Amino acid sequence: MGVFVSVRGWLECDDRQLAAVHDIVRAADEGFYSGGWSFPAPINWTRYAFFGADLRAAEIPWLLDQLRQIAELPASDADGDRVTGFFLATHEVEGASQWQIRDGDLHSTPAPETLRYLDL
Repeated sequence: MGVFVSVRGWLECDDRQLAAVHDIVRAADEGFYSGGWSFPAPINWTRYAFFGADLRAAEIPWLLDQLRQIAELPASDADGDRVTGFFLATHEVEGASQWQIRDGDLHSTPAPETLRYLDL
């Protein structure tokens, strides 16, 4: 059956960055796990993209590659705001990690105890 990783999280960005996020996700569409992405209707000024799925552990590099590309997106206006986000990845064997999208990069660290209640 394989080992699975439960991934759930979100991105925060502006209109132009969201268009680029859509392009990155579309380019990586493999027809199954891509269905974990969700783009709600815009409300006010911040745009959000969500991902939630139980992936085979072997597919995690596929998602991390997308998240790294998204993290590298430049600011699109004078404010200098880059894409930010947070994901919790719970590996069936290795435990939970948190992935932070900030400062133009993806930062992965073990999840703190305060997030253990979310472990499945």
